[in-house]
Amino acid sequence: MPGPVKTEAIVLRSLRYGEADRILHCYTPGRGRIGAIAKGVRKTRSRFGGRLEPFFRLNLVLHEGRSDLMTVTSVETVSAYAALRVDGPALDSAARACDAVARLFDTAEPSPPVFHLLANELQLLDAGAGGVHGVAPHAHHENQLAFRMKLLLVAGLAPQLTACATCGEGDHLVGFSGAAGGVVCASCEAGGFRLDQEAHDFLAAAIGRPLAEVPTGVGSRALRQAERAITDTVEHHVGTHLRSATAR
Repeated sequence: MPGPVKTEAIVLRSLRYGEADRILHCYTPGRGRIGAIAKGVRKTRSRFGGRLEPFFRLNLVLHEGRSDLMTVTSVETVSAYAALRVDGPALDSAARACDAVARLFDTAEPSPPVFHLLANELQLLDAGAGGVHGVAPHAHHENQLAFRMKLLLVAGLAPQLTACATCGEGDHLVGFSGAAGGVVCASCEAGGFRLDQEAHDFLAAAIGRPLAEVPTGVGSRALRQAERAITDTVEHHVGTHLRSATAR
């Protein structure tokens, strides 16, 4: 039935629409990804102010009618994550994290763990913004890859890392196959790609450790292999392509 909807939300994208409106793409704990229109929000005297920008965590009141887009009627800021907005690397990491959520979880199916994982990521980036040399300590390649691995875990798509995904062999795990769904042994490596031990260890740590404790200082070759493993898994099992985890 049409009527008011109250929900917490994180703004993934905010797009200009018409002369004064905005279209919002948000992620919510109870409704998954939703679309909403904020009418007149770009007018100077809008009661919403600048709170409907990407990365804001909000309490929203929406009107749900017959349109696919709900209408924003009330906004309360839970967290603006203001510090990350003036830290270039943190801002870029926040954008890539939100984009990954939008691509992997693009339906109305609710997933509170996804919402809280994204909120935790934004909080980490915000808390560390303006650190040494003005760079957030968590705005690094390892963080972004670990965040994506945890998204795959929530989606039930985490790659097999403890045994060959093809034959079950527990030793000589030297490759990775997105089609097979994880690491592969030397005998089953055909069709996959080489995965060094450092990359394997990083992928396991990315799943097993909290985001704030993800290993850093991982070699560039290992990170490239880890990102390829994540990308191949997503492409084979979700049918979408994720943006690079870092600016090239």
